Amino acid sequence: MTIESILISDEEATNLNTVQVNTDSEQDRKAQDVIDFKMVTFSLSGKDYAIDIMYVKEIAKAGMFTYVPNTLPFVVGVYNLRGEIIPILDMRIFFNIDVPEQKPDSLSNLLILTFEEQTFGIIVDKIDKVVGVQKSSIQPSHPLFVDINIKYISGVVESNKRLYILLDITRIFSKTKDEEEYKQEARRASMTRQIEASYNESKNAKKAENSVAKEEAATDDKAEPAEKKAAVVPQEEVVTQDPDYKFVVEGLKTYGKFTVSELNEGWVKHRYSEWKNERAASNVQIQNEADAKEFLKSFWSQGSESIWSKEFADEVYDLLPDNSAKQLTVWNPGCSNGSETYSLACVLSKRYPNAKIRIYAQDTDLLGVSNAPMLSVSAEQASGWVSPFVSKKANGEATFNQQIKDSIMFEYHDCKNTNALPMIDLIFARDLLSLMDDESQKSVLADFEEKLKGNGTIFLGENESISHLKDFSEHSKGDLTAYSKQ
Repeated sequence: MTIESILISDEEATNLNTVQVNTDSEQDRKAQDVIDFKMVTFSLSGKDYAIDIMYVKEIAKAGMFTYVPNTLPFVVGVYNLRGEIIPILDMRIFFNIDVPEQKPDSLSNLLILTFEEQTFGIIVDKIDKVVGVQKSSIQPSHPLFVDINIKYISGVVESNKRLYILLDITRIFSKTKDEEEYKQEARRASMTRQIEASYNESKNAKKAENSVAKEEAATDDKAEPAEKKAAVVPQEEVVTQDPDYKFVVEGLKTYGKFTVSELNEGWVKHRYSEWKNERAASNVQIQNEADAKEFLKSFWSQGSESIWSKEFADEVYDLLPDNSAKQLTVWNPGCSNGSETYSLACVLSKRYPNAKIRIYAQDTDLLGVSNAPMLSVSAEQASGWVSPFVSKKANGEATFNQQIKDSIMFEYHDCKNTNALPMIDLIFARDLLSLMDDESQKSVLADFEEKLKGNGTIFLGENESISHLKDFSEHSKGDLTAYSKQ
């Protein structure tokens, strides 16, 4: 049975299998040959919304969801969908819409969605039907039309005298991008042409300069002794003055969402020297996402999205400062799927056994932070260094014990916005700042300094550095560096 053939009853039914068959109107049948987009329609607070049918796996009615502590407010719990445990998100809470009171045994209307190979359910007020429209009839939304954030809307479309607000599942459940990034994507083709034009212009100018320089050098050689020649320019300055380097920096920003600054320019210059040796002279520029990915492949820190190795966990342990406080507050922005956060929680529990640990783990990946509280541990990992912090569920699957889970608060939040946090003992933000623009980098670093306690410590990415900030001292262990507030 397909989604198109199912319609959940308007009445609050107690039978999960209560469905009725939709029939298209005569007008829909006549328009069948021009329909190229289908959407599942539903209502929130009396308004009509829709989702691309390609994301909808099925519809259901369910209730009595299993509560999971320390999750985001709109994650109402988990649900056993024929043996698969999936998170349930209430879209009314997500969009700050009032939720009517429900009886404890009442059933909720669920749309079961699949996105990026993950399955989850969203609660809506009422599921209506499947509507087919022409994709060309979908119009851009206007902020005055809707009550929810316009960045979550891909457009509005009218069908049978009803106006539907089409939600953008990609923007809701992917890592969100700020508006400037979306503008950059729209300008990519134009940007490439501009870069190439400037590149060629600089190349020609460079050739002319070299020609003049050779003539002057020949004259100088005749007039002056060798010992009076100009000193050799340092390698770093040579790289910076290379016009190709400038275009690589711009390419990384455009295609890799990576900003070169004092935070990471040491690594970028070193990598650029390698890059020039790897590529043909005419192919040094970053011209697409694949180039940016290849250039940055050695930048990312180990263990960002997986349980840490014992060796790396020991490095973190050795760099943690002595602290006799009874409560430690930790900030982990950019926590991704939660693997790094759990690893950090285990190391902190081992390093400070008598302290109560509280970790504020944040990310703009809605689906990632929603699933993080349910992270499983493989059998191999469970028998390793994290074994003292692991317990088994009824089904035999390993997970982190309740003490570790209770120490973490996963939050859907962008640290570039206001951060209402207490004073912090430890900040763990690896590879995060390099993916921000210059102004955001400065703003977040200032926030780090303001919220970090006098004896606080910051861990950044393996190829990021704040040694240029005079208020911090540097401590290293292997490839890992920590910065302590002086």
